[in-house]
Amino acid sequence: MTEMAIGGPLEGEKRAASGIHTSEAAKLRLKSRYSAERRFKLYGIAAIVFALAALATLLFTILGNGVTAFQQTFVRIPISFEAEAIDTSGKRDIDELRRGDYAALIRSSLSKQFPDVTDRLGQRQLFGMFSAGAPDQLRDMVLAEPGVIGQTRDVWLYASSDVDMLNKGFIDRKTPEQSRRLSDRQISWVDTLASSKAIEKRFNARFFTGGDSREPELVGVWGAVVGSFFTLMVCLSLSLPLGIMAAIYLEEFAPKNRFTEIIEVNINNLAAVPSIVYGLLGLAVFIGFFGFPRSAPMVGGLVLALMSLPVMIIASRASIRAVPPSIREAALGLGASKVQTVLHHVLPLAMPGILTGTIIAMAHALGETAPLLMIGMVAFLVDIPSGPLQAATVLPVQVFMWADSAERGFVEKTSAGIMVLLVFLLAMNALAIFLRKKFERRW
Repeated sequence: MTEMAIGGPLEGEKRAASGIHTSEAAKLRLKSRYSAERRFKLYGIAAIVFALAALATLLFTILGNGVTAFQQTFVRIPISFEAEAIDTSGKRDIDELRRGDYAALIRSSLSKQFPDVTDRLGQRQLFGMFSAGAPDQLRDMVLAEPGVIGQTRDVWLYASSDVDMLNKGFIDRKTPEQSRRLSDRQISWVDTLASSKAIEKRFNARFFTGGDSREPELVGVWGAVVGSFFTLMVCLSLSLPLGIMAAIYLEEFAPKNRFTEIIEVNINNLAAVPSIVYGLLGLAVFIGFFGFPRSAPMVGGLVLALMSLPVMIIASRASIRAVPPSIREAALGLGASKVQTVLHHVLPLAMPGILTGTIIAMAHALGETAPLLMIGMVAFLVDIPSGPLQAATVLPVQVFMWADSAERGFVEKTSAGIMVLLVFLLAMNALAIFLRKKFERRW
């Protein structure tokens, strides 16, 4: 009787509970919950698809505009290297050869190739089909091989940006003459040269080896790459040791009091300060107070170091905090001092995370433009900088300067510069992933 008395109410409760979960209201709630879960998944998938579509659109736009920059149009003409124009003394003096009238050699060759062009406007348009750097090509050729003087050779010269755009299909021939940069006569001359296979597109090696130029067909990114290298080296040499030392002190040695809490809050706030504020600080302190030269990688590196330091401290502290306490306890238990424990055990184990955070911070610094604009790293520089104290520019600023130019030829160079910058950023992020995977320790 007792068991029946006890079992009866329990069975009744089970049946009541079962009725609650199998009722129509419960089924509706369950169906609504499953529907909400499916909608949440669809929202997540839609967000990912939208992000990938936006990224693909951006990449295809950059590739579509910039891939043509890796080719350049060249025009072949026979050049008679007459001594009367470039070496009147006949002594093969280097200074005299540098001062030679190489543009006259091009005009003389064009006059022989197009004898019907006798008017001044036509001659100017004919010569304008070649780049402003074409005479420099001939000068470099003579300086490298003085024995060419007195000979006639076929030379492939840089075409002007307008001819290059026409050859790449960016200038519509059907556009009225007054609305395009090339006249009908110039287009007919281009067709004449093309019919004799004297015009062709070649790999634009100058884009990777040259500095800046006012002519789109002559610009290069190497000067900006070298400037970025010096700037990042200065930034890394300052921010990495300071960031690691600050993180070690705050995480391992600093007492937990109000003063250290204020320092930690300020470090977190500094990581969120707009980068242009650091540019203003660098302009006022490094240039205005200390008198450092403007547009120098040294100043740019100092500004970027100030900007990267909070990020490195936060990343280093997180890596040090991730080391298990048992490592510290074991080292201290074997008689190691606090400093030995940190330097010999904690820091080596935290180094993969520290290096990953450092590389990400450097990649972020590589893409910065605003603080470097404030300290004047917008100089027009043809020569390649040879040190951190020489005037230089960096890749993001170089891209900004090209984007501000109105000529169509700079559009493809801007996109190509972005592609080069993206390659560097992807390489640095890939290096960070590699280091994290290689040195990662699991406990």
